[in-house]
Amino acid sequence: MKTLGVLMLDTRFPRVVGDIGNPATFSFPVRYKTVHGASPQRVVRERDPSLLQPFIDAGLALVAEGAHALTTSCGFLVLFQRELQAALPVPVWTSSLLLLPGLAQAGVVTVDAASLGPDHLRAAGADIATPLEGISAGCALQQTLLQDRPELDLADAQRQVVGAAQRLLARHPTLTDIVLECTNMPPYAAAVRRATGVRVHDITTLIRARFDALPR
Repeated sequence: MKTLGVLMLDTRFPRVVGDIGNPATFSFPVRYKTVHGASPQRVVRERDPSLLQPFIDAGLALVAEGAHALTTSCGFLVLFQRELQAALPVPVWTSSLLLLPGLAQAGVVTVDAASLGPDHLRAAGADIATPLEGISAGCALQQTLLQDRPELDLADAQRQVVGAAQRLLARHPTLTDIVLECTNMPPYAAAVRRATGVRVHDITTLIRARFDALPR
């Protein structure tokens, strides 16, 4: 069977079903490789370019282990999309933001609106004017994910993601699609759909569509 390789940030926070880091999220084989030292702080807020080579090395290791395509555990890694794809011999899908060019009226919900900028959208091939909304700065979910804390309040997490989506639509009521940037947000996608009535996309929907389309 085809195998998906996931380039993982170096984290300890819980990964429930639906999260990219939980193999039960997928119905096909998944292999994981942690990029040691790639903390959420270094990737999301510092945009540390020195991490590119470790991600390439981890990707090559996953390909050697049989991965037919690669993805990552952080949507902010879209900044490395071009370089990773050039260096690796299999398809690379760094981020759900790669869906944006195919969506006419879409906005983004992100883990950190202060850190997601035009360069990320440009790297995804998206309009830099794409509307963005973050979860509340300093909320429990943001602290868990960006400060790598060992506890996860699922009820609060769902409220935060749904609330961000509702704020996004309040500002841009003509949106028809929402893309969840964060690879830890897919567990709350159904709740966002129920609360907003629009189409919701995330890293798992991107992976399933593109992975299924790979030649057997």
